[in-house]
Amino acid sequence: MDYPGTWPAFQKWFPDEAACVRFLEQLRWPDGFVCPACGQAGGWRVADGRWWMCAACARKTSVTAGTIFEGTRTPLSSWFAAAWFVTSQKQGLSALGLQRTLGLGSYQTAWMMLHRFRVAMVRPDRERLVGLVEVDETYVGGHEDWAKGRQTVTKARVAVAVEIIEPRGFGRIRLQRIPDVSKKSLIGFVTASVELGATVRTDGWRSYLTLPDHGYTHDRIVMTDGDEAAHVSMPGAHRVASLLKRWLLGSHQGAVEARHLDAYLNEFTFRFNRRKSRARGLLFYRLLDQAAHTPPATYKTIVGGKP
Repeated sequence: MDYPGTWPAFQKWFPDEAACVRFLEQLRWPDGFVCPACGQAGGWRVADGRWWMCAACARKTSVTAGTIFEGTRTPLSSWFAAAWFVTSQKQGLSALGLQRTLGLGSYQTAWMMLHRFRVAMVRPDRERLVGLVEVDETYVGGHEDWAKGRQTVTKARVAVAVEIIEPRGFGRIRLQRIPDVSKKSLIGFVTASVELGATVRTDGWRSYLTLPDHGYTHDRIVMTDGDEAAHVSMPGAHRVASLLKRWLLGSHQGAVEARHLDAYLNEFTFRFNRRKSRARGLLFYRLLDQAAHTPPATYKTIVGGKP
């Protein structure tokens, strides 16, 4: 299936609101409308075309219900255009950039749209990493010249996992903000991110010592004075951490609150794992498809974030 690869092609695919509604219907119900209430197939459009009435139970369902678009007063055409610009820009867009690009009435609307898309950028049922996987932690935030080692006061801790492709190269990544570098936090991140049986390469930090007890082969590199630098021993994790920080500073000027960091980690992961894709239109489709199958993210949840 072809997807719009240029902005003129996008405009031809989605000339109006009705075209966006029909496309979202196809993503949600590729074999025809299925009532989310009773599970029966079959129905007909009512009202303005966004609504379907079930032929079995007569319940009305909006095409946006149960998706990240639920409850929005922003036209779907604006949401689709936002998805296009987000995926067509290699480094992404800031909320201010999206507001200006789409001519949105407020910065808050653009910010909310981007955060809802970020929620949809990571599927909860995604496959875990396999093979040889480097795992390490990095720190995001301001300068802390007084902190040593894994100490931090104001910075956010981020766990990093990256597939290593021999003889050289990186595969997929996983990122997650963690509260501390305890065994509970780090082993929990590994088990959620890496397939059982994989080889997990870490430094000598003691919290990783029980990895074999959880079904992993542990390749432990103890770094002491005189050993090669960490970025040489574990190039994958350090490269990803460096790119993440550069992206946050470049695309978002470092203005990312710790409570919203998870959303930005989602976006960076989405972009990194699809960095070799040559079809911008396919990325646009992937984002919309995941948005159509991601439960609604409420304003309170997004604004509040995680403490």
